Amino acid sequence: MRSLLFIVIAAFLATSSKAQDKPVYTDVLVVGGTTGGIAAALQTAKMGLNTVVVEQTPWLGGMLSAAAVSCTDGNHELRSGIWESFRQALYKHYKSTNLFTGWVSETCFEPHVADSIFKAWVQAQPNMQVYYHWYFDKAIMNGNTITGAVFENVRGQKLTVYAKRVIDATDLGDVYAGAGAAYDLGTEDSTQSGEKIAPGKSDIIQDLTWAAVLKDYGKGANKTIAMPAGYNALAYYCSTADAPCNAKPYSLGTQKVLEYGRVKTTDGSLKYMLNWPAFGNDYYINVVEKKPIEREAQYNAAKNFTLGFIYFLQTELKQPNIGLATDEVNEGMAFMPYNREGRRLKGKVRLNIDHIATPFNYNLYRTGISVGDYPVDHHHARYNGKVPPIPFPSVPSFNIPLGALIPENTQGLVVCEKGISVSNIANGTTRLQPVVLLTGQAAGMLAAVSLQQNIPVQDVSVTAVQKGLLQEKVYLMPYADVKHTDKAFEAVQWVGSWGIIKGIGKSVGWANKTYFKPDSLVTYSEITTGLGALVPLKFSDKIKSNDPVTTAQLFEMIARFNKTVAKNSKAAKAAKLSDCFLIADQTYINAGLAVPNMTKTLTRKEASFILFSLAKGLDYLDKDLSGATFFK
Repeated sequence: MRSLLFIVIAAFLATSSKAQDKPVYTDVLVVGGTTGGIAAALQTAKMGLNTVVVEQTPWLGGMLSAAAVSCTDGNHELRSGIWESFRQALYKHYKSTNLFTGWVSETCFEPHVADSIFKAWVQAQPNMQVYYHWYFDKAIMNGNTITGAVFENVRGQKLTVYAKRVIDATDLGDVYAGAGAAYDLGTEDSTQSGEKIAPGKSDIIQDLTWAAVLKDYGKGANKTIAMPAGYNALAYYCSTADAPCNAKPYSLGTQKVLEYGRVKTTDGSLKYMLNWPAFGNDYYINVVEKKPIEREAQYNAAKNFTLGFIYFLQTELKQPNIGLATDEVNEGMAFMPYNREGRRLKGKVRLNIDHIATPFNYNLYRTGISVGDYPVDHHHARYNGKVPPIPFPSVPSFNIPLGALIPENTQGLVVCEKGISVSNIANGTTRLQPVVLLTGQAAGMLAAVSLQQNIPVQDVSVTAVQKGLLQEKVYLMPYADVKHTDKAFEAVQWVGSWGIIKGIGKSVGWANKTYFKPDSLVTYSEITTGLGALVPLKFSDKIKSNDPVTTAQLFEMIARFNKTVAKNSKAAKAAKLSDCFLIADQTYINAGLAVPNMTKTLTRKEASFILFSLAKGLDYLDKDLSGATFFK
């Protein structure tokens, strides 16, 4: 049974689906109550802006709820921002921090619980309104500036919303396409993506999945559905070790395959997310360029394909007791498809696989606003034809640059969800639920700062957005070994985002890592190289580069840094930036650090804390969207 709270919230919010005779005016319009969209909207509302969300399903959360992909991929150790808040709400609901019920993920839950969490959060925001069952129709433009959008419903009615800022949180990039922003679709060649390993240009996108939630009704139950239209048992051959097979059989038995997506349940029942890639219910269809409302009829084939897999499970695999969970989503079937790929924005910057694989060879990491750790993963098994070979290079954990959320030329628009400015290969890891949720939160922060400062989105300070996100305990850098609960978390993240002390990346299975190594001694060359990359500095050549830094040496380096900034920055001169230092002993203690003496050699975390506290010259530097630094 769903909670009374959910029913009350649903009834309250359902009133917003009625047709509006007059236009709606708001500060921020979020098109799509998706995974990224709901995060963006909650952030702008939290920052005091009137926020309207327009969503085509009756649920909030996109992939996490309405698409029924409720076993998440990645970020288990990157407990960042709204992703961590969401998990804490799940833990509270289930009265357990162990959601590792399915072997695909350490965070598995019932879709309706995700929807109820998001709706409860929306209800707590008095300046937020949601309109359900509305499909994006067209963008409202004033020159190259978007000023709102028109929506339509299945009854042919129209809803018009005007806004100061618009956030495209659609799965497939419908708003920015409608606004005339440039984008890519399909695989790329190296001239497009800048990657030597790019597979070549085509219009092929990844398979989608119309997910479902199944339930074990117990021995003797018969929940066999009617044979769906177009059913072909051969399509599901080799899907489990027990299935008929005319090729190489899958190694795991049917029960183990079901356990892949077993979700935590409120009542102790057995429920399974059906999102199985190996001859299961992945399906190829490309309706990206269709109008959103027109896609629904096209998706029926994907729905029937999933129903066919369920029928195969019940009949060929002798599991009649496994049926659709009628208390989940849309009688067990998702409200929307799990789209892995659609349009990809041509943004102010384009994140490609080289930036992810070797981040410190570039400067984009300095502009990071969300993080991920999942490997590159593409689904192409169901395409009826030859797909260009797409490599899955090993990568460490990574961050998303702010410029990937900003169109090249279209004004007033911020993009989140899977259609941000990334390469086709990179999309194979940036598309996962936790990354998209965090990217949405950053999109909300960007839009809010733009409005608060009354400046175009393209002109917002990178550091202003990053500072705002740090206040929300968002990871700018994907450091797995400095948790958000660490008292020096903000210092490590801030210093790391400038590249003064860099992490060390490593490809690790299905949960890649970047280690800060907070308890290792920091070397003289690390600090001099990091500070010298930001401003022109000269340091002593009498100290060996691999020698550990002492407190006195770090103070001297910071003094040089601040003095150089003061010489070059009018703002720093006006503020009389000082090179005199004093950190109270209690400040160290409050940060969980020992009070250092002048000859103490410093760990990376201790050095970060001192830099964060004393390198005030950083307040008079900023970063452009490429990560290059400049004086304010």
